Amino acid sequence: MLPNSDSFTVTTLGQPGVPSPVKGSHKRFVNDHARVLLCSTTDELAPYLNTSTTPPSFEQAGPRSELFFNPQGLSCGVVTCGGLCPGINDVIRSVVLTLTYSYNVTSIYGFRYGYAGLADTNKHPPVHLTPEIVQNIHEQGGTFLGSSRGPQSLDDMINTLIHYNISILFAIGGDGTLRGASALAQEIKKRNLNISIIGIPKTIDNDISFIERSFGFMTAVEEATRALTAAHAEARGAHNGVGLVKLMGRHSGFITAHATLANSDVNFCLIPEIPFNLNGPHSFLKELEERLELRHHAVIAVAEGAAQDLLSGDSAERDASGNLKLNDVGLFLRDAIKTHFKNKNKAITLKYIDPSYMIRSLPANASDSEFCLTLGQHAVHAGMAGRTDIMIGYWNQYFTHVPIKLATQTRKQVDLSGATWQRVIGATGQADFSTDTTAPTQRVHS
Repeated sequence: MLPNSDSFTVTTLGQPGVPSPVKGSHKRFVNDHARVLLCSTTDELAPYLNTSTTPPSFEQAGPRSELFFNPQGLSCGVVTCGGLCPGINDVIRSVVLTLTYSYNVTSIYGFRYGYAGLADTNKHPPVHLTPEIVQNIHEQGGTFLGSSRGPQSLDDMINTLIHYNISILFAIGGDGTLRGASALAQEIKKRNLNISIIGIPKTIDNDISFIERSFGFMTAVEEATRALTAAHAEARGAHNGVGLVKLMGRHSGFITAHATLANSDVNFCLIPEIPFNLNGPHSFLKELEERLELRHHAVIAVAEGAAQDLLSGDSAERDASGNLKLNDVGLFLRDAIKTHFKNKNKAITLKYIDPSYMIRSLPANASDSEFCLTLGQHAVHAGMAGRTDIMIGYWNQYFTHVPIKLATQTRKQVDLSGATWQRVIGATGQADFSTDTTAPTQRVHS
């Protein structure tokens, strides 16, 4: 069910009145009334049109002709939180360059090691960010500012913002970071402070709602296909060879699904959205056995959050960000496959590959770098115009302002009835070895 139009309302600090210094013969300011429809098809729009109801839409991102903040003497801050992801440095660089060259802002602080850097008790002094300092950071992986997980005291963080006279804070991070940014924005509102909090969504899993794509995702898919190519070569190099690759995706299987499509040599794509049986007439191991009998090699791509219900010792233990700690499905499947074929006295050669940390620490590819540049630019435009408690999104080929509360209400997952998953099924030919044991078996191919 789609949220109502009120959920898309963007919070502003006040009326703008400062002329924008953005220059250039090709400058294009966005009207505050410009909207981007949530619906993409006439079928989705029909219920609203039939009832004369305003369809939900996002405020369009982009530079405004009038600003809330006067750039002269303005101070801004940047913070990066959570796990590493290709493109973080590109976003930092874009924010700094846009503030400097488009708005003439020269006081930009980079807070070290996530929200911990905003907590005065941690004694991490910020870095003064300039175009010279960030000149080449996009060529490096990781985060120039460092990162951390876990919440900090709102009072402590606000006091730090006040101490450094910060008017706009750019928070680069995933679901937990965005929730923290929203909590910070709401507390600032209670205190009647004119401080803007702008989120830039960072999730390599592409699992934040109301954005079509998050930065780093395309790089992750590209690099994941290299691991799958290696697994395919290893599998074909042995009689009854099995290549097993564990990819990122805690709760959403987008990387695994799209890498499967990009590689097209994968025979089994296992994602968190689909529970499956290991044993039984239509189970994963039964289908793997039939695959090896037919073609004598197989490639398996599994997302890290898949099959958690099958792993022993499941617990509710969480990390500092509140994320559920996952059991290692890659090692679990590796051992389960080996044991299964050993018990059947069938020799196999299994090669297990886990490229996760190698992927997330890489620099962004060209596609992600361009995307990061634009995200950073739009984040600055939004902050200067007085928007707050929002993140920069991308929807229907437009960049948008998305209220953080709306974005963090639900997690985006692979639509099992959608076109992407149907293409995965078509590419792999994998059977339905889900918990529905009445499902018919479909023979795998290639």
